[in-house]
Amino acid sequence: MISFGSIVYLLKKRACGYFFVLWTELTLLPYEDIVNRMHVVEVEGVSKSFGGKDVIRDISFSVEKGEIFGLLGPNGAGKTTLIRMLLDIIRPDSGEIRVFGASLDPSGKDRIGYLPEERGLYRKTKLVDMLVYLAQLKNVSGKQARENADTLLRSLGLYEYRGKKVEELSKGMQQKIQFLSSIIHHPDLVVLDEPFSGLDPMSTKTIKDRILDYRNAGKTVILSTHMMEQAQTLCDRILVVDRGRSVLYGSVERIRKERGKNSLLVEFAGYGSVHGEVYASGYGSGHDSVHGERFGSESGAGNVAGGNAGGDALSVLRGIPGVRRIVEHEEDNKKFVEIFPEEGAGMQVILEELVRRVEVLRFEQALPSLNEIFIETVEANANE
Repeated sequence: MISFGSIVYLLKKRACGYFFVLWTELTLLPYEDIVNRMHVVEVEGVSKSFGGKDVIRDISFSVEKGEIFGLLGPNGAGKTTLIRMLLDIIRPDSGEIRVFGASLDPSGKDRIGYLPEERGLYRKTKLVDMLVYLAQLKNVSGKQARENADTLLRSLGLYEYRGKKVEELSKGMQQKIQFLSSIIHHPDLVVLDEPFSGLDPMSTKTIKDRILDYRNAGKTVILSTHMMEQAQTLCDRILVVDRGRSVLYGSVERIRKERGKNSLLVEFAGYGSVHGEVYASGYGSGHDSVHGERFGSESGAGNVAGGNAGGDALSVLRGIPGVRRIVEHEEDNKKFVEIFPEEGAGMQVILEELVRRVEVLRFEQALPSLNEIFIETVEANANE
C-alpha cells in the first residue's frame, strides 16, 4: 500500500477547467514537467457568425506552454476572428475559450502581448517614451518599463534611435518597434499576426531569432503567417483553418512524415556532378523539385539539364533495378540525389543495392514542405 505521504493527488474542478497539483516523495513526474504540459490556450467547439454568415465553425484546439503554435489559413479563412476571440475582443456565439486555465480577465490580459496585422504606432512620440507607455498600460512600473525598453532596443540594434520619433524611422525599423511593443511587458503569451510583413531578409532573421529566444525561455507564441517556410521552421504545431473550419491540426513533424513522398534522398561520397535529371534507362528532360527535411528545400530544387547530366559519379546508380528516375539537387554547397522507385518496387531493396554500389553518407525519406501540404489541403477542402 502506498502511504499517504508518498504520493497525493489533489483534483479540483473549477469553471475554468481542471488543475492537477502533485506532491510526492516518490515523484512520478517532476512538478516542473506537469507545469510545462499545461495548456495556455484551450478552445472547445467555438463558433462565430456575422450577419448570418458562419465565420468560425465548431473549432477546437489547444496551445501548450512553451511552444510556437502556427495559426494558418488563406485570406478570409477566419484566423483574425479566432485571434480576436482569444483576446476577448469579441465573444464567440457558442463554445468555450480558456486562457491560462480560465476565462480571460484583466490580470490575464496583462500577461498577453499582441502584434496585430494592422499596425499602429504613435508616430509623433519618441521611441522609448512610446514603449514605456505601452508597458505601463500592462501594469509595469515606469522604472521597469524603461529598463525593458533599453534592453529590447539594444537586442535589435535600435538603442541609438531611442530618442527619435517613430515617424523619423524607416518602415523596417517601425516594424521592429511594433514587434517590441508586443513583448515590452515580458508577456507569458504573445500573439503575432504576420510579424514578417514588410521586413527585409536580415530583419526577418532578427525577428525570427527573437521569437525562438522567446520560446526557448519557456514563453508561448501563437504565430499567424502566410509565409509557410517560416511556419515550417518555427512552429512546433499548427492549425490550418479554411472557410471557418479546422482542416489540419497537429505537429509539423508528424504532418510532414505522414505525407512523405515516395522517394529517397541520398548523399554519397565522390558525388560532384551538375544539376540534372537522369532516367534509369538513359537521360531525360523536364523539371522537378523536392523538399527534404535535411537534404532539400524550395530553394534547393533540382533543375534539369540535357546531355551527360549525371556524369561518372551517377553512372553507377543508373542500373539499379526498380529505379524509375534520379533527380540531382544542391543545397548549402552539398550535392545529393533524389531516387524515385518504380511502382511496386521496394525502397529497402533499392537502398541495399545502393549501399553495395556507393559509399552512402546520409539518406532519408523525402518530405513535402509545409507549403505543399498547405496548398494540397486547402485545394482538397475547396472541392468538398
